Amino acid sequence: MENKKPPFVVPGRPKKRLFLGMLSLTTLLFAVVLFVIWYIGVPGLASIEPWLPALLGLAFSLVIFLTFFGIFNMVLAVAGLPYVPFIEKQTYGLINALFPFAVYLGHFFGIRRRKLEGSFIAVSNLLFQRRHIRVPAARLLVVTPHCLQLASCPHKITRDPHNCKRCGGCDIGALVTLSEQMGFHFFVATGGTLARQIVRDTRPKAVLAIACERDLMSGIQDVYPLPAVGVLNIRPNGPCYNTHVDMALVRQQLEDIIIPEEETEHGPRS
Repeated sequence: MENKKPPFVVPGRPKKRLFLGMLSLTTLLFAVVLFVIWYIGVPGLASIEPWLPALLGLAFSLVIFLTFFGIFNMVLAVAGLPYVPFIEKQTYGLINALFPFAVYLGHFFGIRRRKLEGSFIAVSNLLFQRRHIRVPAARLLVVTPHCLQLASCPHKITRDPHNCKRCGGCDIGALVTLSEQMGFHFFVATGGTLARQIVRDTRPKAVLAIACERDLMSGIQDVYPLPAVGVLNIRPNGPCYNTHVDMALVRQQLEDIIIPEEETEHGPRS
C-alpha cells in the first residue's frame, strides 16, 4: 500500500486589524485606569505641592499620547500610507508592554491568543515589506523549528541540517536543497535559546523564521532591531509534531529578500 502524507491546508491569512484593534482598546482602557489613579491622587498630591497634580497629569497624558501615536503609525503602515519608520523600536517596546493585557482583553471577547499573535505577525511582516529590505543570500538566515522534521526520522539535523537524507518525508530536505541553490544560511533550532545563539553566531542582516504564532512573535521581538519576517508553519497533526510549511510561500519570500548575485557584484541595473 502506498504511503501518503496526511492532508493539510494552508492556514488563512490573519487579519491585521484584529491586533491593531485590540491594542487600541487596551490603550483606551489603560488611559481610563491612569485617569482614575490621577483623579484619586489629586487631593493628596495637592496637599504636598500645588503643581504635582498637573505634573502627574501631564506625564500620564504624554504616555497615552505616545502610545496612541505608535498604534496610529502602525495603522498608516498597514494602510500603505506614509509613516514614521524610526520609531519602530519604541513600537515593539509598546507591543511587549501591552500585549499581555490585550490577550486578557481578547479572552473577554472570545478571541484566542493565537489569533492575536497571528495578526501581530501579519502586521510585522507588512512593516518588513514596507522597508524594502533586501540582503545578499550569504547574509540571510533561515531558521525552522525541529518539529518540521518527521518525528520518526533517525537523522539528527539540529545545527547541521545537511545530515538530512532528503527522502521527501518532510520539508527539511526541500529547504536544504533551496539553501544550496540560493546560498542562504539554514538552521534547525530546538527552541528560542538555540535560535538566538544561531543568530549571534551567523550575524545575518535579515532573518526568515518558520514557526508557530507564539514562537514567531517572541522571536521577531527578540532579534529586533535585526529585521525578521515570519512564515507560519502548518500543523496537520497538532502543535509541535510533524509540521509542514508552504514551500511556495517560503520561496516567494526568499526571492523578495535576496539580492541576485549580478546585482551584488555589479550593482543594480538602471
